[in-house]
Amino acid sequence: MDLLKKLRDRTAVVSVIGLGYAGLPLAMAFADAGFSVLGVDVNPRRVDELNRGESPVEDVTEERLRGHLEAGRFRASGDYAALAEADTITISVPTPLGPGHLPDLSFIERAVDGLVPVLRQGQLVVLESTTYPGTTEELIQPRLEAGGRRAGHDFFLGFGPERIDPGGTTSGGLTFADVPKLVAGATPRCLECVAALYETIVRRVVPVSSLKTAEMAKLVENAFRMVNVGFANEVALWCHELGLDAWEVIDAAATKPFGFMAHYPGPGLGGHCIPVDPYYLVWKLKTLDVPARFIELAGEVNRTMPAFVVSKVQTALERRGRPLRGSRVLVLGVAYKRDVADTRESPSLDVLSLLIEHGAEVSYHDPHVPEVTVKLSERALVQAGGAADKEPVQRLERVELYPLAEQADCLVICTDHTAYDWETLASRARLIVDTRNALRSVAAPRAEVVKL
Repeated sequence: MDLLKKLRDRTAVVSVIGLGYAGLPLAMAFADAGFSVLGVDVNPRRVDELNRGESPVEDVTEERLRGHLEAGRFRASGDYAALAEADTITISVPTPLGPGHLPDLSFIERAVDGLVPVLRQGQLVVLESTTYPGTTEELIQPRLEAGGRRAGHDFFLGFGPERIDPGGTTSGGLTFADVPKLVAGATPRCLECVAALYETIVRRVVPVSSLKTAEMAKLVENAFRMVNVGFANEVALWCHELGLDAWEVIDAAATKPFGFMAHYPGPGLGGHCIPVDPYYLVWKLKTLDVPARFIELAGEVNRTMPAFVVSKVQTALERRGRPLRGSRVLVLGVAYKRDVADTRESPSLDVLSLLIEHGAEVSYHDPHVPEVTVKLSERALVQAGGAADKEPVQRLERVELYPLAEQADCLVICTDHTAYDWETLASRARLIVDTRNALRSVAAPRAEVVKL
């Protein structure tokens, strides 16, 4: 097969639609493997940045990007017509949630509709975006076959869910190539092509029996994390009522060498996958009148955590004779996880909004995020001095850390970036609400420390 030969000898032109947190690292991995890579993105600003060698993704250094640009191994375009020259096309676009936790597949639909006019004989199309079981087969394949083409004969179609961990894979320092890749195809020939594509950039390719199986496996991965973090957050709520340290309890349980996997509590759940993707499965199951009780319950628990954090702040301040209203509160970390600049679905933003709603004088510091936009509830909007016709958001800029840390009535650790000097902060602050157990190694803090 001509495509298989091109993949083996690296003469295939590989393309990626969507150059964000998942798509750009994928494009760079293909370029690292020696392919000529075309990236397509509908955001003209992103295209221009990339072609200038400016990387919007922390996991892709500008040195690496510029090296591939200069070598002619990568270029970005905003024109779907450029895909006509590609031998493989990987779709890696967002799959957000709409109102009511309903799937929003508009990015996938737009990508496929842009691809259809230029689809040619022998091309491979792979969906990487996380979605509900049946999307590739029921949404994408009919669109690609509408002109009489057939998957497995005129073109090849597959699904290979992304497993990107922004900020670096956390389990044992794994690289992109170390993470096994699930692959599936619409036909056996399609599967052969999908496997051959990813064998060029990862050490282990794991074929599964159907497109739906691969789609379901990705959702199970994310639902597992969501449910277990929800359980850890509920453990924190129980320990609060029982006067116990949730981290000590979980660490003690983790000494059992079998039958337990430690997950830890925090201010909520954030990121582009875990708080979002499981609801694609919930929606699909609802169409079949099948409940997804664990996912929905975990979601409820995780969504309560920002309010629980604010209640901790309020109680701690009142114990010191100060109301939350009018108190100076400094939030440390607004990214959804340690050492990244990604604020998507970050619970820190909900904490900020609730603190504003309660009348606190709020500021934030994050070494990776210079400014942030906080969505305000109606009460928070009024508290922030807004009017009915004002945009229901508040833009905040990062403040200087130590002057504010010393002046603040309370620090709230929402994201435990490694750049923070916890010893110094604990020696200068008055009161710290620690939602990440970041101060566990600080022996004798001057500040009063309240754990989640």
